[in-house]
Amino acid sequence: MPTDIEIAQAAVLQPIIPFAQEQLGLPAESLVPYGHYKAKLSLSHIASLRERPDGHLVLVTAISPTPPGEGKTTTTVGLGDALQRIGKKAVICLREPSLGPSFGMKGGAAGGGRAQVVPMEDINLHFTGDFHAIALAHNLLAALIDNHIHHGNALGLDLRRIVWKRVVDMNDRALRHITVGLGGPANGFPREDGFDIVVASEVMAILCLASDLMDLKARLARIVVGYTQDKRPVTAHDLQAEGAMAALLRDALAPNLVQTLDGTPALVHGGPFANIAHGCNSAIATRTALKLADYVVTEAGFGADLGAEKFIDIKCRKTGLKPGCAVLVATVRALRYHGGDDAGQAHAGGLGSLERGLANLQRHAQNLRQHLGLPVVVAINRFAADSAEEIELIARHCEHDSLPCVLATHWADGGAGATELAHAVVRACESGLARPTLLYPDELPLVDKIRSVAQKIYRAADVAFEPAALALLHEWQAGGWGHLPVCIAKTPYSFSADPKARGAVEGHVLRVREVRLAAGAEFVVAICGDIMTMPGLPKRPAAERIDVDAQGRISGLF
Repeated sequence: MPTDIEIAQAAVLQPIIPFAQEQLGLPAESLVPYGHYKAKLSLSHIASLRERPDGHLVLVTAISPTPPGEGKTTTTVGLGDALQRIGKKAVICLREPSLGPSFGMKGGAAGGGRAQVVPMEDINLHFTGDFHAIALAHNLLAALIDNHIHHGNALGLDLRRIVWKRVVDMNDRALRHITVGLGGPANGFPREDGFDIVVASEVMAILCLASDLMDLKARLARIVVGYTQDKRPVTAHDLQAEGAMAALLRDALAPNLVQTLDGTPALVHGGPFANIAHGCNSAIATRTALKLADYVVTEAGFGADLGAEKFIDIKCRKTGLKPGCAVLVATVRALRYHGGDDAGQAHAGGLGSLERGLANLQRHAQNLRQHLGLPVVVAINRFAADSAEEIELIARHCEHDSLPCVLATHWADGGAGATELAHAVVRACESGLARPTLLYPDELPLVDKIRSVAQKIYRAADVAFEPAALALLHEWQAGGWGHLPVCIAKTPYSFSADPKARGAVEGHVLRVREVRLAAGAEFVVAICGDIMTMPGLPKRPAAERIDVDAQGRISGLF
């Protein structure tokens, strides 16, 4: 079997403007092409679609993954292709890949095998420059902060209470904690600083939740960059930064249109991680797709405990979106891992580890149905090494829990390998059983919102707050931010904050070590355990395998 990138490079793509006209009925003037095979959809045309009815929204999520991932994006693409095959007009909505994982451990995020969005190399590298624009807007604000301090600090910013870091779209642990302003008076005042990865930037979250350009600018203005000595918040508006930041983000706000290998339209836009941010593609892209299609298939990052919960409690809360069902992606590999096998271990020793690992699938399905109000379809993303006995065991378990369960082979067969899944999704959406449910009301105090997620979704016994984090939550509650939802940042590999605690752990204590206020994005981040908002590269990063030849042909991306 050829590699993902070899499959993508062998594909014959349709030029994007006639493709958009034929598949979506979009006029040529509504598109801003970036080369032959990708384009941005103009914001003015998006505004003209508002009166159209919405199609069905399908949320693809997963069980707790292993570090390489379980094919959630691949399943999203394969399902969209399959819906087209059974006569439904479908659009796929994905996040843009970050360069950090592309050159780190996980690889790209354009799907895989015969279920990919293309041009794969462009999407996994610079694409249309959205991430660069987000990084520039974020770092412009950082530069304005230090410039303001250098020229007299009229706002009275306390150098010990500046909370706005810098960002770069690469895993670089050496930048987590740094000192800036060294070298004398001409270079500003020395102070502690640090970098996050771009996907953790509040600017990324703002772009993904904004409804239009004016909403984007208003949200940017509300960003809290630091505090004075008497703890008064200082905002981006106080620094007169939002206009220039919005100018940098004007083009990035427009969603990007590409296609799958099977010729299904895909809007790929925004890219926050679900383990450190809210993990969903842009609200603008999702809303636009719903006006253009009968079925929109979107994903939320990592497992359902992170991505799906945030999709409902943050994205749906802020936008009014209502998914018609959830697809829960599972693999034999991940279920065995949660039953005690080591990652990458050959399947041996019977079905014991698989049977034990099924508790993880059951927990996620319960959360989706009981707490988030969504009918669930289980999709078994089949790997070549999976046996018939393993597949049958998963199917029996799902049948016992009244869970529709479908075997999908879209990685090898494209949309043709997911048609049964497509039919199951249509049945779930048309059943009318979806009752998307917020986990907590706006008026619940911030501390109790975090505890609600921990106890209902993670099955934690309680939450332990570091004293400084608890004090900040109380300050923000009193300061008028208590109505905001919470965004839990934790490991994706466990229901707890310990990545080694596999399966369906319960009764643990969730440790919140730090909290961050995202006043523009309108949520509060609770950082738990050892999770980092600036990842590091692994011992053997993917960058070592990526190359380009004399003809400009890239290899090693996956």
